Amino acid sequence: MEFQAPNTLAEQIAHYLADRLMTGDIKPGERLQEATIAAELNVSRASVKEAFYTLERWHLIDITPRKGASASRLDADLTSELYDVYMHLLIMLTRRLSERWQEKDRESLLAVVHKATSKSHADSPNISAVVQASFDVMAVCCAVVNNPYLTEALTNFKPAVSRTYYFCADRYRQDLDQTGLFFEQLMQAVLARDADAAEARIVDFVSHQKALVLQALKPEDAFTS
Repeated sequence: MEFQAPNTLAEQIAHYLADRLMTGDIKPGERLQEATIAAELNVSRASVKEAFYTLERWHLIDITPRKGASASRLDADLTSELYDVYMHLLIMLTRRLSERWQEKDRESLLAVVHKATSKSHADSPNISAVVQASFDVMAVCCAVVNNPYLTEALTNFKPAVSRTYYFCADRYRQDLDQTGLFFEQLMQAVLARDADAAEARIVDFVSHQKALVLQALKPEDAFTS
């Protein structure tokens, strides 16, 4: 496999493996062998090792001394903590967005929300497309807010949160109309500079998403290896 993207080789490897981890192609608990991956991708083991450190920072793998790397398991307690912290970061983002957006930003904000809602309202919605469109909304909001620390924190949460979406894809797919409505109501509140209403939408939506994931993580539904 050859990589042509402008990112470093290790970053490209990390994103390639992250996609497999997020979508469940690599199962929780499954071992990741440096030598095997290096041979598969025709890259050095040093590049794979560097990629592993990125995946560990994204909470997609665990690296244990003398045992190597394995896909992190989906744990109800940690997932709950993940969503709680993510919710507060999103609240901060929408509050700053409500304060800072300018008229020149209106078109781009409405356009990215329209794209996200159209993906969720499609006759045969594609989960990957919906998840990506959702994070595209976040990216545009981050660009408007222009807080590099907040942007970095939210970006680092993307892989772990995306993984939970794929994990409960069937439940998430049933709620896609609600996802589209969430984006519409959230942007209405932001453009009205009603930060309290925007925060309420975030709390309701993220709490609901967390409940979907925790339901999917019940023993009879969870996948482990």
